[in-house]
Amino acid sequence: MNEILKEYDAKMQKTVDVVVSDFASVRAGRANAAVLDKITVDYYGVATPLNQVASISSPDPRTLTIQPWDSSLLKAIEKAIQTSDLGINPQNDGKVVRLGFPQLTEERRRDLTKQVRKYGENGKVAIRNIRRDAMDKLKALEKKSEITEDDLKVMEKELQDLTEKRCKQVDEMTAKKETELMAV
Repeated sequence: MNEILKEYDAKMQKTVDVVVSDFASVRAGRANAAVLDKITVDYYGVATPLNQVASISSPDPRTLTIQPWDSSLLKAIEKAIQTSDLGINPQNDGKVVRLGFPQLTEERRRDLTKQVRKYGENGKVAIRNIRRDAMDKLKALEKKSEITEDDLKVMEKELQDLTEKRCKQVDEMTAKKETELMAV
């Protein structure tokens, strides 16, 4: 029975990890290469992640430079960044693409905070869906008489505790990211 709990706990942890990566992709006023993780570039007809076709560096706290390994990709990279929801206009000098990160306005901070809350809520929904799947599996085991009704009750309580722990973890991360975004 503990194997079942461990299996679902691992799934919940993966969900928390996804939320962490979603939060990393939200820019917080300073240059962070993780904001480019979800951007893909058309590379010979294939949508390829930006970090697989170029090197990304941060020469100072408010700038990212993107140097493609194939200079013919400069226009495609520029276009991909413009069509993304980053809200940053890239500058192309013929060799590298520069992204200047301006200070966030109050309105943009609020928009990003809403986005962070949405990511957090999506994570909690995914965790609760994992709990539901685990409950269904446990009830099926009890129906087949592989576990007793008492075992089912104990497992359900442990599963609920696990779910609450992971949801609390997501809530804490969401609050921390919101604080980071609202700090001037």
